[in-house]
Amino acid sequence: MNILVTGSNGLLGQAVSKMFIRETDHDIMLTSAEDGSYVKDIHEYHTLDITRKDDVKKIASEFIPDVIVNCAAFTNVDLCETERELSWKINVDGVKNLIIAARINNARVIHFSTDYVFDGKNGPYSEEDVPNPISFYGREKLASENALKTSDVNHTIIRTLVLYGTGEKVKSNFVLWMIDKLKNNEPVNIVTDQISNVTMIEDLALGTMRIVDRGCSGIYNIAGNDILSRYDFAMKVCEVFGYDKGLVRPITSELLNQPAPRPMKSGLTTFKAEAELGFRTMDSLEGLQLLKYQLGS
Repeated sequence: MNILVTGSNGLLGQAVSKMFIRETDHDIMLTSAEDGSYVKDIHEYHTLDITRKDDVKKIASEFIPDVIVNCAAFTNVDLCETERELSWKINVDGVKNLIIAARINNARVIHFSTDYVFDGKNGPYSEEDVPNPISFYGREKLASENALKTSDVNHTIIRTLVLYGTGEKVKSNFVLWMIDKLKNNEPVNIVTDQISNVTMIEDLALGTMRIVDRGCSGIYNIAGNDILSRYDFAMKVCEVFGYDKGLVRPITSELLNQPAPRPMKSGLTTFKAEAELGFRTMDSLEGLQLLKYQLGS
């Protein structure tokens, strides 16, 4: 099977790429916006900006993928509120370009979405719940979902949230930011009123591989096994890494003045993925213990 991965240099893209390279015999082509690959032991790498339709079609015509795994995205939720044209171009128009490319060889598209398609008033949410985004990022991700749903392309939408983990040259995520602060005994303000799953990146990569190998279509939630507040999660970071819990200061979201509204009582149920993909995701404690091992802490 030929698998084309976009955004392969990001946190998610690296984890997915490594999973396929390590665990399968598929022919993998990695693509990302950067000049070179951050993933070692690569099969093949090409620079690709998914907003450039002709370039996307060219790659698809040459490689002839059976599956396109789209890990490329504009994920800065707050910047999406101000950089609307750019973020829409990546998060929505880029997906439409992949749909066009997928038609060349009747390829299947695997696309990642988010709990931000919901308003966060009554989580956790199942795959069947009706979306109601409250941020521009959420509207973009719902638009990308709808582009796939209304296309003639076979596809799978994987909804997830609060990704953490490590990789080569990856942007800081919630956990890495906390570790960087706490290990230097710097206090951090963490909200108590944003509640959801947190997702270890290896779980998401494993679920993606199983979706590809089993030919699953439709929507799947893949997320960590427990639902908790950001503050309670920070307490677990302190517990696992041995940091002073007194450095974590509880606050409410209104004090942060974040440009993008957040789904507050959120989370995703994962019963469908557990039943059909045959694995249980890690809870937050298990995920942090794995991350500590990976970081050599």
